[in-house]
Amino acid sequence: MKKIIFTALLLWFVSIPFNGYAQETRTLEKVRQLEQQKEVVTKKEKQRLKDEVKAVNERLKSGLITEKEAQILKEEAARKIALNIENQLAIIDNRIEFLKRNEGDIENSILDDKNSLIIDFTDDNDKEYRILGIRFNNKNWERPVKFDRRTYSDFVVAIGFNNAIIEGQSLDDSPYKIGGSRFFEMGLQWRTRVFKNSNWLRLNYGLSFQFNGLKPDNNQYFVQNGDQTELQEFDVELDKSKLRMDNLVFPIHLEFGPSKRYQSEEKIRYSIRKQFRMGIGGYGGFNIGTRQKLKYTRNGEDLKDKLKRGYNTSNLIYGLSAYLGFGKNLLYAKYDLNPIFRNAVVEQRNVSLGMRFDLD
Repeated sequence: MKKIIFTALLLWFVSIPFNGYAQETRTLEKVRQLEQQKEVVTKKEKQRLKDEVKAVNERLKSGLITEKEAQILKEEAARKIALNIENQLAIIDNRIEFLKRNEGDIENSILDDKNSLIIDFTDDNDKEYRILGIRFNNKNWERPVKFDRRTYSDFVVAIGFNNAIIEGQSLDDSPYKIGGSRFFEMGLQWRTRVFKNSNWLRLNYGLSFQFNGLKPDNNQYFVQNGDQTELQEFDVELDKSKLRMDNLVFPIHLEFGPSKRYQSEEKIRYSIRKQFRMGIGGYGGFNIGTRQKLKYTRNGEDLKDKLKRGYNTSNLIYGLSAYLGFGKNLLYAKYDLNPIFRNAVVEQRNVSLGMRFDLD
């Protein structure tokens, strides 16, 4: 038993210098890595300064800023980068002193490998960044502000009156109720500035669902007879008669109008809020469904028929559209160049007038 105790004590005593040597080696290695990080930080920040100066020169060349403004921006960038280098090197120096003072022991430190003071710029594509002593997950990393944003998106809603222009007769003689026939439209649009340094002309494009409704007058409804669709009188009094055509279209407009320009050191923006706007263009797409709804009373029973048929409506939809107004509220008109019904003896074309709202 005494031999076993003696052997254990001897091994422990012999291991002391080796453990001390191993700990010292680890400390020196960590210090060496931190010294290398100082070079990485300096190189990274200098490159960042070059990029910022290049961006300022491009703005100066494009006429967005004056030479005086460019000089001010360059001086501010230089001061910022100098402070960045100074602060980050101070953090690394403090880290080195901490390791030396504690002989590499960081087990009791509030900083561990997950919250390292090492500033790691070696892999820009890494999913995690360790900056100024804190590790940020890439999901929470703030996306850099885009200096010049040329394209915006809006949700578009339009509503108003619908009717048909019939060959050889005026709108006053339309067989469809003027106030009762309506349309509804909703979709997405993208608005892109055409010119680099001016926003007076924009290209608007997107996709929309159109729902065009026609309500026949004089107790009539639509009847499909072969390749012809015509109006006939219903045999009892109709409470409601409506034909609805559902279309998927892709509108495109050239938009004109002034805008307000806002510029800062970080970004430049053009606002059309409360500004006059006018757009002219057209649309093309497809009919995705046609249905008729009838409501009436027969033999004391309230009946409702929903008839989903082709009714010989055009499959290909195309037409002209325009709008004008201030800000997001616009007067809107559209006119189908395609006939409502194919092979009709007398051609009819859908026409709409209402309000359009571009919602952010």
